[in-house]
Amino acid sequence: MRDVVIAGVGMTQFGKMPDRSLKSLTSEAVDEALADAHADPEEAEFVYFSNVAGGRLQEQDAIRGQVWLSDSVLAGVPLVNVENACASGSTAVHQAWLSVASGAVDVAVAVGAEKLHVPDKARAFKAMTSGVDQDRLEEFASLLGGDSTSRSMFMDIYARFALDYMERTGATREDFARVSVKNHGHGALNPKAHYGVSLTLEDVLSAREISGPLTLPMCAPMGDGAAAVIITTPERAHAWGAEPVRLLGVAIGSGKVGTAEGRLVTETARRAYERAGITPVDVDVVECHDATAPAELIVMEQLGLCAEGEAPKLLLAGETTLGGRLPVNPSGGLESKGHPLGATGIAQLVELADQLRHRCGDRQIANLRIALAENAGGYLGPDAAAAAVVILGSI
Repeated sequence: MRDVVIAGVGMTQFGKMPDRSLKSLTSEAVDEALADAHADPEEAEFVYFSNVAGGRLQEQDAIRGQVWLSDSVLAGVPLVNVENACASGSTAVHQAWLSVASGAVDVAVAVGAEKLHVPDKARAFKAMTSGVDQDRLEEFASLLGGDSTSRSMFMDIYARFALDYMERTGATREDFARVSVKNHGHGALNPKAHYGVSLTLEDVLSAREISGPLTLPMCAPMGDGAAAVIITTPERAHAWGAEPVRLLGVAIGSGKVGTAEGRLVTETARRAYERAGITPVDVDVVECHDATAPAELIVMEQLGLCAEGEAPKLLLAGETTLGGRLPVNPSGGLESKGHPLGATGIAQLVELADQLRHRCGDRQIANLRIALAENAGGYLGPDAAAAAVVILGSI
């Protein structure tokens, strides 16, 4: 397998953008990524296009990438559409990495885009529910006790994860609120974040309850946006005059019905660490899938970054905040930066690539060498359906 780098990154503002089309969002992200790499669009040999809900929300059940790239400079480039629930974006990156690493192509592009902000929120909630086994909807609804017409079923799933975590470790609702305060503080420094405001602990705890211990600021918003990365060889990146970062390890995994909660992320991370030739102690910064605040604490432990029950202590000590030993979600995470499903995993890599290249301004982390992104999606019960872990390194 050849060495592979990310040579360029791009993303749009994330948020509610009713006047923007998926075509315009996609083109903006692609143009920015190509410009960042100093790459000629004609050199792109393959595109992997990530989207989750376009069939239900835009009625574009097929050829989504071909349609939404039709006005872009990549129109006509061979393309495969990728759907893997909330892990779709990082799955597209995995496929682009594999294409280049194998020698099949020299330049591949991973693009993700989503428009979840629609007038009828119930349609968006229903689209989110497609990330579980449709034959088991009644079973899940009975088990979780939620109402998927007024919110995403995944908020009830994450509430169940949070309650289980509280029981196992003694974590509190205040711990979850502190995660939200941290991530909204980081997001306030990110000009492309869906939310750009800092919150207090009282703001989070007194906000509207969504499900179980979760309040509104603890939950990722549904919004719109696009992100793209240019993946190539070190030699090609050098010829372009790009400022690349290394793709050290990329792993994806699929869940299995009845597998213990958390096993999928743990196993996927193990394979990513092995491919990268590192251990968790080598990681300097993390972007993780905090679709709700408790997920950040849970995932940190699943990734082996600390022992079970230790994540709240690291948070309280300031170690996972900007300026701490191991900053987590410096972009603001899904809670603040936003969660336009198909773009999410790619946007995590936009942040980490920019961190490794010291381009993040007020949220820049010093002395970086290794960065990790974790992206998961879907639900098979009691574990996730898909997960991806990507490890980047500075040149």
